[in-house]
Amino acid sequence: MRPRIDSGPPATLIRTSRAGATAASLPLVVNSPRLRSANARAERHPTADILRNVPFPATRLRRLRRTGALRGLVRETRLDAGDLILPLFVTHGRDRREPISTMPGVERLSIEHAVEEAAAAAALGIPAVMLFGIPAHKDEEGSGAWDDEGVVQLAIRAIKEQLPELLVIPDLCLCEYTSHGHCGILHGDTVDNDATLPLLARTAISHARAGADLIAPSDMMDGRVGAIRGALDEEGLADLPILAYSAKFASVFYGPFREAADSAPTTGDRRGYQLDPANGDEAVREVLQDVEEGADLVMVKPALPYLDVIRRVKDATRMPLVAYNVGGEYAMVKAAAAAGALDERATVLEVLTSIRRAGADAVITYHAKDAARWLSETD
Repeated sequence: MRPRIDSGPPATLIRTSRAGATAASLPLVVNSPRLRSANARAERHPTADILRNVPFPATRLRRLRRTGALRGLVRETRLDAGDLILPLFVTHGRDRREPISTMPGVERLSIEHAVEEAAAAAALGIPAVMLFGIPAHKDEEGSGAWDDEGVVQLAIRAIKEQLPELLVIPDLCLCEYTSHGHCGILHGDTVDNDATLPLLARTAISHARAGADLIAPSDMMDGRVGAIRGALDEEGLADLPILAYSAKFASVFYGPFREAADSAPTTGDRRGYQLDPANGDEAVREVLQDVEEGADLVMVKPALPYLDVIRRVKDATRMPLVAYNVGGEYAMVKAAAAAGALDERATVLEVLTSIRRAGADAVITYHAKDAARWLSETD
């Protein structure tokens, strides 16, 4: 095939010399003023020396990015509706849907509407819902948490009756049920760790009897996983798995959730028991302790600001890992999309993919239903 020569001054074809080569076997090289000028510019380019020592142009990584089919063929991280868990806020009463102002599209639901939302999630291929209860009454101990006729227990039964294959995961904490908003028994300004453990164990048994598929303690008390595991085993519930909120940070990103669950502390804050956002090593220690006490799955919360922790936890444990894409993360995307600053669909899918890429096997997210719909459209 004859080489194509750009217009310009006449060009000639010359054969390069090479020791031991015959004239007929020597490669043809286009020798034109235009090409000589381009070569001279390349020699002067600051990357010229670098390129001499790399496999380019034989290796061109862009080859596998050329078409959608090629990109899909070599995609390292997959996102599917089956990777998502939908959180639901459940309240007493009938026919109640109360919008949460800080989380557009999220509502507090009476039990019959929670069942409807769970059914919609299941129809989209989402395998699990996580329940947060808003009780009618609160007290110092948070006794509504282990009430067998409490709002979460009733919701578990209602959802499992209609959707037996859907996983139902009630959040296990006292903060929604205590009058002071802390996650355990409050003595003065301090949460009494050891006095709280029996109450958490009692709540776990109540959730289990209602039909929960996993027990999910989020309180961050030391020793809670061991206490809960022991209590479940004594009740003949040795097969019920524990999803531990193992690396739960004292984060400002929980702000919208606390409005939704009406669980903000009335005094002080939770930095005395939740993790310092600056501490990655301590987060890994927390997770490893929960694993030793019997956790079957572990969690990192929040997700986006802690992608490094997700990766470290996955590498350290090789355990099933859940990440919680929390209310503040959700609210930021919603606000940016409403302002026209971001494309909501593309942003949500990128965010969830990044959490999966960091090492999460499943993601709890308020975007779950939208994401599942978008993924089905993509397919």
